[in-house]
Amino acid sequence: MQLRFKQRFFSWFDSYDIFDEAGDTVYTVKGQFAWGHCLKIFDALGNEIGMIKERIFTWFPKFEMYIGGQCVGCISREFSWFKPKYSIDCNGWQVTGDFFEWDYTITNPGGQLVATVSKELFNRTDTYLLDIADPNDALCVLMLVLAIDAEKCSRKD
Repeated sequence: MQLRFKQRFFSWFDSYDIFDEAGDTVYTVKGQFAWGHCLKIFDALGNEIGMIKERIFTWFPKFEMYIGGQCVGCISREFSWFKPKYSIDCNGWQVTGDFFEWDYTITNPGGQLVATVSKELFNRTDTYLLDIADPNDALCVLMLVLAIDAEKCSRKD
């Protein structure tokens, strides 16, 4: 399964549209006014299906991922000198690659590929391509990518 993750050009808060291979909108992500980042994920019918929320008052940025009000994972930045380093707690997945350049892979505990993420260059807004091995993992992969993107934005602020 392939998803294209594209940030909207004109939006007050972070807003993204996520398209499938056919160009149909699969998910919509809307930023909410809150202390720290808060992103709500909606399906094609407009139903809220997930949320990413930044925990405030932590030493390093930490983002929790929710599906149906239940926390399904989190990502937090760890201390490092030169390159960003993260602690990821989501399905036992590991993320390897170059976070700074936005090309990375997600693997399961057995080392099997869950997804690859790559940033498309030369677009007016942030655009990412997500290649996901199992369509059942699409929402969690999307949430993980959104959390990493939100952490990068927090670093810039």
